[in-house]
Amino acid sequence: MNENSFLRVYAFLKGASWAFVSIGALLVFKFFISFDLILAVFTSFVFVFFALFLLFVLDGIYLRYEQLKEVKKQTKLLEEISSQSQQNPEINQF
Repeated sequence: MNENSFLRVYAFLKGASWAFVSIGALLVFKFFISFDLILAVFTSFVFVFFALFLLFVLDGIYLRYEQLKEVKKQTKLLEEISSQSQQNPEINQF
């Protein structure tokens, strides 16, 4: 999967997750309001905390992806420096 398609999927999932949080909290509240107001508020908070946890997991996956890209860049640079130092023995004196 190339980077552009990954970012599109990530943006879609993040938007869908926020919609899930807001609409889901409203639906949970409306369902439980018939039982009791305190129960409706409590279950809505539980739902929101669980949904936000899943949203944070999604952000964590994205951060790991960005970290992997950066490590790959650094590895490539280090390999270039290593190959240059092997070709030029004067650099190895330091």
